[in-house]
Amino acid sequence: MRKQRVLLTGATGSMGEETLAALIKDIDIQDIVVFAIDSERDRSVIAKYEEFLGSGLEVIWGDLTSYYDCRRAVRNVDIVLHLAALVSPLADKNPQLAMEVNLGSTYNLLHAIKEERKENDIKFLYIGTVAETGDRLPPIHWGRIGDPIKPSIYDYYAVSKVAAERAVIESGLKYWVSFRQTGIVGSGMTKIFEPIILHNPLNNVLEYISDSDSAELLRSFCRQIKENEIPEEFWQHCYNMGGGDTNRASGIELYERVFAIVGFHRVREALEPKVIASNNFHGQYFLDSYKLEEQFKFRTNSLDYFYKEYAKRIGRSAKWIYKMRNWAGVQKLIAWIIRRLFRSLGKRKGGTIRGVKQLGEPYIAAYWGSKEYWESLPSSFAELPDELFRPLNLYDVVEIDHGYDDTKPESELTYEDVKAAVEFRGGELLSKSMQTGNWQNKLEMRCAFGHEFSASPRLILHAGHGCPKCENKSWNYGNRAKFNKFLAQVWYPLHPENEPVFEYEKTVHPDIIFENNVSPKEDRFI
Repeated sequence: MRKQRVLLTGATGSMGEETLAALIKDIDIQDIVVFAIDSERDRSVIAKYEEFLGSGLEVIWGDLTSYYDCRRAVRNVDIVLHLAALVSPLADKNPQLAMEVNLGSTYNLLHAIKEERKENDIKFLYIGTVAETGDRLPPIHWGRIGDPIKPSIYDYYAVSKVAAERAVIESGLKYWVSFRQTGIVGSGMTKIFEPIILHNPLNNVLEYISDSDSAELLRSFCRQIKENEIPEEFWQHCYNMGGGDTNRASGIELYERVFAIVGFHRVREALEPKVIASNNFHGQYFLDSYKLEEQFKFRTNSLDYFYKEYAKRIGRSAKWIYKMRNWAGVQKLIAWIIRRLFRSLGKRKGGTIRGVKQLGEPYIAAYWGSKEYWESLPSSFAELPDELFRPLNLYDVVEIDHGYDDTKPESELTYEDVKAAVEFRGGELLSKSMQTGNWQNKLEMRCAFGHEFSASPRLILHAGHGCPKCENKSWNYGNRAKFNKFLAQVWYPLHPENEPVFEYEKTVHPDIIFENNVSPKEDRFI
């Protein structure tokens, strides 16, 4: 019997390495095709599995931005696990490259599958991101699939992932899914000390997932395809990928638990509100991440796994500092060191101090709401009201209205449902009819700003996407929310109506990779 063949992209990244290790365990029932760049780092990762090369493991050395390489990669495979991406903070430093890699690679793989005439056969799993829905601070910190797509200002990684997910949803493939990955905890996260951590507000929330649980999910996904255990209705949907309630934490909770390892308990005194942003990151607690757990039974770790990994990383130094924690002046000394370290981060490229200095009021408005508010902030979080750190279990669950009855069976979706949903978004449904229950066929629409476009109900109603022309042009949520009740639900709870409104032009957008790179001679993006 022919073995199942799985193509894995991004196998040398943090999530990809764990996934490759998990898939190798099933090499008796499936062949694994790894797509990797011919670099010293990638070769060092693949070398760990040298014993399997030629007996179930194959490596294609290539470039995902090359259509020719992607065409070679998808040939004769049954499953594509598309994990490869240029992620933050590197993506924020290289937005053009992020768009080329994240969107370009996805286009190439989708097109290659169709050119191989396998659009009705290959199972395509795209790894999306929680960053697609942007800022969801309390009290709107509970989210589900279908909530508004709203990548945060300056977050070109999220912009590229939104565009790529749109391409997957509208690809015409029969078997596609998008798993929106959340923050991954593990040994890799313990090494992160980059300016991006200053973008994460202390009252922001995330439902994390461990690196090993992520890998086990994808392993189970492949096994269930092999055993024909995935129901037909599972396909053509997006899913939130999270670790459940034992993996939920706010920013301040993470800091307090990590610093407690060395016996430091005055975290709020050490951190400065003018250095750590108040808004404009991403994260939520998922109302629907249980769906993947019910199907694939992959959860084993809680956040304790991350704290143990962190303790291992700092090792003996943690024990020495912990022993000295009650010595006179030690707590103040640690607070001073932390403050200096965070200020040095803020002055680096991508840091908040540097952003305020170089970009001024628009930057401040994005990350703190207004210049006036930023100027009013005290020197430490200890001086801010306790309400900012209100226990999250005291908040009521605020469920976002999707503008139609999303509780009824999908087979009963009507023209009137779509019309109501589009109008709820401030737009107009131009198509005059649709087949009841048809989520995939595109319909003609017009947004509140007069842009006409074609999109499927799956994209707009199920996945929460909007007008591509508005999305590609700028971050303009303050103005869009005035006409779009759907978007307003995730904007006004965090932004008072009297707050200054800025429109932030996008210097990099999906069209750019085609405008600059389409050339049959160069074999770039098709």
